[in-house]
Amino acid sequence: MFIDTLTDLMTLPQLAFAFAVTVLAGFVKGATGFALPMIMVSGLASVLPPETAIASMIVPTVLSNVWQSLRGGGIGAVVDVARAFKLYIATLLIFIVIAAQLVAALPQDVFLLVLGVPIVALALFLLKGHVMYVDPSKRGRADVLIGAASGFLGGLAGTWGPLTVTYLTAINTPMKQQIRITGVIFTAGAITLSLAHIQSGILNAKTLPLSLMMIIPVVIGQTLGNLVQDRLDQKKFRRMTLVVLIIAGLNLIRRAVM
Repeated sequence: MFIDTLTDLMTLPQLAFAFAVTVLAGFVKGATGFALPMIMVSGLASVLPPETAIASMIVPTVLSNVWQSLRGGGIGAVVDVARAFKLYIATLLIFIVIAAQLVAALPQDVFLLVLGVPIVALALFLLKGHVMYVDPSKRGRADVLIGAASGFLGGLAGTWGPLTVTYLTAINTPMKQQIRITGVIFTAGAITLSLAHIQSGILNAKTLPLSLMMIIPVVIGQTLGNLVQDRLDQKKFRRMTLVVLIIAGLNLIRRAVM
């Protein structure tokens, strides 16, 4: 029954391609802490209907983010880092909810472009060795402003990860802390997204088996990516993150213009 459901959605070559793409997505996620949905949806949508591609990443995205949040510190470390970024998290989630109500009224391609261009520009700026400094006494204000922008654009375009990672990288957040806080933020967003797509019907009895199956390649890829992450120092991690951000930003621009 399980295999029959999968073969109703795709051919065996498509399934093999989906596994390969998802292993790559898991690897990048394990190494840098983000970009799993972007790679999965972009890759799988080239051979599958967009709704099926979105459904495929829902369950593994939730589980991979929970794993990322808890890795190397457990619940106590998650609570500590969530407390340190409570203003950012709260502001981001509030603005996701607010902006989501405007999706039907505003052109999404405009906001994809508005999100993608600054991310590429700032990532290139930081990659050249420039430093973006935020005075610790003004961190609360910055958390609220960037959290609002990230949540607003995320609610409209469904993509709050790149701007969050850009901000954390810009303020030189230590690698382990950055991985953990993005895991916490992305878990909250992924759970919200899951509930929304159960309601929308994208995640249903037909697509759920595929989403469950994709847990396997995500675990394989993320395990390998974690091994790479453990060997990175702060400088190499920062550089790898910025390169992935540039790719993510260019993908947003591609979605906007195409």
